[in-house]
Amino acid sequence: MISKFDIEYIIQPHHNKRVDTHRTNDPVEAEDFLMGLLSLGAGIVSIKHEGVDLSQVQADQMLRVAAERLASRLLCISLSLDSVAVKHRFGFAA
Repeated sequence: MISKFDIEYIIQPHHNKRVDTHRTNDPVEAEDFLMGLLSLGAGIVSIKHEGVDLSQVQADQMLRVAAERLASRLLCISLSLDSVAVKHRFGFAA
């Protein structure tokens, strides 16, 4: 059975070219995993849905959501704000 989402990535793109794959059937878990990759500065090779590469627009949308969630989380932590205040002040999703 093919997993719904496959994310191919390289943990240390400047030192290692080994591509690993994270598989999940949960779109929220996929976004959470993308948040982790973005925070590490990992290389994201591809995002697949049911074995097929997402279009650039679809992949960019997933990455945008992950980046906004990450930025929101970091602002909450760094400024000791709740998610409602971050949304009001910075416009990021709660």
